[in-house]
Amino acid sequence: MPHEPPIPPAPLAPGPRRWRSTLQEQPRGERPRERLKQLGPQALSASELLAVVLGTGAGGDSAVEVAQRVLGHGDGSLRRLAGQPVAALTAVRGVGPARAVAVHAALELGRRLALETREEGAPIRSPRDVFQLYAPRLQDLPVEEFHVAVLDAQHRLERDVLVTRGILNSSLVHPREVFREAIAERAAAIVLVHNHPSGDPTPSPDDRAVTEQLVAAGRLLDIPVHDHIIVGRGRYSSFAEAGLL
Repeated sequence: MPHEPPIPPAPLAPGPRRWRSTLQEQPRGERPRERLKQLGPQALSASELLAVVLGTGAGGDSAVEVAQRVLGHGDGSLRRLAGQPVAALTAVRGVGPARAVAVHAALELGRRLALETREEGAPIRSPRDVFQLYAPRLQDLPVEEFHVAVLDAQHRLERDVLVTRGILNSSLVHPREVFREAIAERAAAIVLVHNHPSGDPTPSPDDRAVTEQLVAAGRLLDIPVHDHIIVGRGRYSSFAEAGLL
């Protein structure tokens, strides 16, 4: 009996397409930098914008993949990411000290842009205006910061003054430090602002004591304290609204 020719083996099924490991390997139109040039930054996702800041990938991962891990470190929130210390970002695979600093610098530029936009815009008319101005910076900080918003005669923000970082009490927040810039700027009024890292903006006994001390000093200097806003996570307390001034 004649031998039949052997049956050739079936061709192997194509495996899954490997993700391109660097931005250079991606088609030009898919690269975040090229998309930003062509479409503008508004067309990019947060992770793509972070990829532009990072510049390159690491360890076989693309810059976008590293950026996605960075964003995930803040639970997908740029606000929460900005509230973390620089050292915390170095725990993300592919992010060293230089990249962590670059990410924080970019986030701080965005915060300052928002602040400038507010300074040039409408006057501060309500406690919610103050909250919207300071919440992006303060509501996720791990420590307390005490700020003074120096207002001009039209109730526009003239200057933001960081007075102290740490636990708020009357020994740390001295009227001299609070009113120094206000006097130099010939302020029409000031608003006190600080955060509660717990996320609960309910005033504490120390908050009340500090406020009473500074309101009294403002009367002597003829620089009224219009309000004291305590920033919590997604909410605030206003001494003026609560009738505590």
